[in-house]
Amino acid sequence: MIKTFEDFEKAGRDNIDLTLKSLSALSKGVQAIATEVVDYSKKTFEDGAAFVEKLLDVKSFDKAIELQSEYARNAYDGFVAKVSRLGELYVDLAKETCKPYETLLAKAK
Repeated sequence: MIKTFEDFEKAGRDNIDLTLKSLSALSKGVQAIATEVVDYSKKTFEDGAAFVEKLLDVKSFDKAIELQSEYARNAYDGFVAKVSRLGELYVDLAKETCKPYETLLAKAK
């Protein structure tokens, strides 16, 4: 219970500090996610361009199907790995953003 103006002022400052820590963690997490997405997009584009170049050099239909199957398998594996990584980053984002408020909730109990 807040009894004096000083207690009220301190509680306000503490809440602002917690919010700033939370926003800082949010900013870092979103930046990490954006970096991962940009890197994946670049890699996907480069892999697609390399695939098209290889496909243009193919002389037989069987070789084209084999090349396309390999590309599709690699693209799928890369996508699944990146989605898993992004899932981890989102979980870390949620944890780090909420971490400053854990102490506040512990004090409230």
